[in-house]
Amino acid sequence: MAIDIYWGSGSPYAWRVLLALEYKRIPYRSHVLQFSKQEHKSPQMLRLNPRGRVPVLKESAQGKEFVCYESLAIMTYLDRKYPEPPIFGATPEEAATIMRVISEYTAYAEEHIDTVTSLVFSQRLEGHADQAAKAVHAAAAEARTFESRLATSPWLVGERFSAADAVVFPGIQLLLRALERREAQELRSRFIPLDANFPAMAAWVRRIESLPGYDRTYPPHWRATPQPAAEAS
Repeated sequence: MAIDIYWGSGSPYAWRVLLALEYKRIPYRSHVLQFSKQEHKSPQMLRLNPRGRVPVLKESAQGKEFVCYESLAIMTYLDRKYPEPPIFGATPEEAATIMRVISEYTAYAEEHIDTVTSLVFSQRLEGHADQAAKAVHAAAAEARTFESRLATSPWLVGERFSAADAVVFPGIQLLLRALERREAQELRSRFIPLDANFPAMAAWVRRIESLPGYDRTYPPHWRATPQPAAEAS
């Protein structure tokens, strides 16, 4: 059995999969693609995923090869193929709750986070200040629903890390990184400092950062530039 993961630094979708792999302690070969060089759209990658996006999983075993893309599909595959420890719940009730939290995030929070991060990292805040402010306000309202869950539980669902945590965490981290940028100073007060605005979420972030293997999931180019400057994420 050999698992190859193709991903890009700073992609929240790829980060989900890496967190799942590390939590499950599944061995894998990491292939970091350079977005700036369009490596995710190379002929080799388009053969694996014709949409030219990451993450992509390729597993080879006993002469057979399986390719999967789209982060939630990959996480579902990993959980069915390698069920311990589970990330989609140990009971029907837990599984349903995990999928509900993921669905709420993708339906109600992700769009607003994408708006803010896109405007900040593409340096288009000027002229779109009202749009960014509305998106931050909406993202903060959704973050309060996660804060309320985390105020009574160490994880978003139940007593252990799950796919819900893996999905929400990278988006929150990307948003925080965007808001730390100098040009986003007027937007950050709803989230930063996180300990003051969302103390339960801040503790949750630290719990995820302390998971075994977390360092291997951290975006390499963030490590190279700890103080955000002008690079795209």
